[in-house]
Amino acid sequence: LFAEAGVQTNGKKRNQVLKIGHGGTLDSAATGVLVVGIGKGTKMLGTMLSGSKKYTAIGMLGKATDTLDATGKVTEEKPYDQVTKGDLENVLQKFTGDIMQVPPLYSALKKDGERLSTLMKRGEAVEAKPARPVRVYSLSLQQFQPPLFTLDVECGGGFYVRSLVNDIGKELSTCATVQELTRTKQGPFTLEEHALQEDKWTIDEIAQSLEHCTALLLGEPARKKLKTEHPGETAVIVLQSNVPRMQCMKVLLF
Repeated sequence: LFAEAGVQTNGKKRNQVLKIGHGGTLDSAATGVLVVGIGKGTKMLGTMLSGSKKYTAIGMLGKATDTLDATGKVTEEKPYDQVTKGDLENVLQKFTGDIMQVPPLYSALKKDGERLSTLMKRGEAVEAKPARPVRVYSLSLQQFQPPLFTLDVECGGGFYVRSLVNDIGKELSTCATVQELTRTKQGPFTLEEHALQEDKWTIDEIAQSLEHCTALLLGEPARKKLKTEHPGETAVIVLQSNVPRMQCMKVLLF
């Protein structure tokens, strides 16, 4: 692993340190793109992933949960028969552009150094964070088969799809929760274009993926500078696994 990450090791030392970091939290029940930086790549994640993110979400009308997704306990049930496809499409317009959004209680946001989700699971009282500005570049209804509906969302950082679906339910005078969530894009990396299927995790296939994906990392001048300062330490690969928690992982090796 050290060799693949371009980290020089001292054969006399038994313990080596390898810094690893991810480029954005992904819900534990979600699948899709998660970019991971290794070694010097951890310092570049912020710049590389400053662009938008895309999600495909399947929501369910008529039920609300404490986590705002299918993993939580049902807290409310309401009729939804009155909701039409046109109603849902009209509501989506209210959640496009620069909007204010209240983050979910079960989230990676922290209070006194601990995640809110951790405090909630311990049964501690947690107050909702105040609404904060977020940006939605595009929001469209892909399928409507009550009680289920499918959304495509392109948004900026700090946005919670679970909160979006919950707010949509309230706007429709019912309730709603996320049933499935997939992140299809993070920065320049997409699930469709750059994922390397698990059955292709061979040395040859990985090598070809490295050549293809490294070009996405930086502009040509910056890439040349990085290669000069840290030769042999720049690579990117996109792996797709069938593990439920993390179906697709993009691993950046520097």
